[in-house]
Amino acid sequence: MEISLSEIFNSRSIILNLEGKTKDAVFSELIKAITKVHPECDESSLHSVLWEREKKLSTGIGSGIAIPHAYYEGIDKITGAIGVSQTGIEYNALDQQAVNIVFMLIIGGKAHENHLNVLNQLITLAQSNAPAMIKKAQNEEAIKDILSHH
Repeated sequence: MEISLSEIFNSRSIILNLEGKTKDAVFSELIKAITKVHPECDESSLHSVLWEREKKLSTGIGSGIAIPHAYYEGIDKITGAIGVSQTGIEYNALDQQAVNIVFMLIIGGKAHENHLNVLNQLITLAQSNAPAMIKKAQNEEAIKDILSHH
């Protein structure tokens, strides 16, 4: 069964105006958003697994998009957070450009088989007109609507 992006990202874990200007600050902001929705997740553990993955290769895929993601046994599904920065984040992206939209994914133990499908959906979304629409979105529900139509 294919999982949709709108199921992964809760409205309460979408941040329209990220305050952080660095990768670490943005990770902290998005992790806090995830733990508000999923209090069973531990902020410190999420930070560790995300940075462990990030050390292997930057998850800044280019064109202003980053998809930090990691496996985490403290949850049994895929969940995530979205952050939007109008000014851009220094991210060490593969194309060396600033990142404006961060799709953070936490992949639970029972959801491993779905993660490649979800990453593929996000990459397809990144190659469409959706990022421009997300940057212009006025509220979290507008972003959820964009996700459900792409």
